[in-house]
Amino acid sequence: MIKRNMLYSTLILFLLLVGCASETSDADGLNSAVENNETRESNLEEKADEPKFETKSEQPVVDKSTDVSSENEENEESSITEGKALSAYSSAEIEYARVWLALGPNQEIDQLNVVHIPAGEPINPDDETSLSYPEDVIQLSGSRLVDGSIVYSGNGDGTVNVYRVPLRWDGEYPAGEEFYQEIIDTTELEYIDPGNDVEILELIERLNIQS
Repeated sequence: MIKRNMLYSTLILFLLLVGCASETSDADGLNSAVENNETRESNLEEKADEPKFETKSEQPVVDKSTDVSSENEENEESSITEGKALSAYSSAEIEYARVWLALGPNQEIDQLNVVHIPAGEPINPDDETSLSYPEDVIQLSGSRLVDGSIVYSGNGDGTVNVYRVPLRWDGEYPAGEEFYQEIIDTTELEYIDPGNDVEILELIERLNIQS
């Protein structure tokens, strides 16, 4: 009987010890879980407070419109400057240069000679059978025979009447009135492009107006 009671007592004591150990283990696990959770939350908060860095490098934005605008302004200023320079010359001087720039046989000339020929003057002064110009004309030529020449009358609308008259007459004379009548009847209407102001100015500086 006494042994049985001791056995029961030992069994009860064992169960109590096991229960206490289990509770302690659960408590430790719970405390560890709480601590881990708190540590995780603390780490998350620290990461949230850390500055964020862009993984993609930021390239500076270049405003190309500024460069384009500046270039357009320079072009406009250049055009205005050229226009002012051209306006310093007479409309007749500008016309001579434009006609030669558009129709001149040779653009590489040292001098641009201008001769005014009034209506009634013979087309070929060396031929007694020559007919006369029916209108005032202008003869443009270079300083050399190879530069060629242009004989024309202006219409005041950007076009000119071109007479196919050589700078120097070669052939047998008298040529007869029919020959010269054909020159008058076959004048060609030509449109004269305004041309480039810089090139016009260069030709104007080479003008030699004789009459």
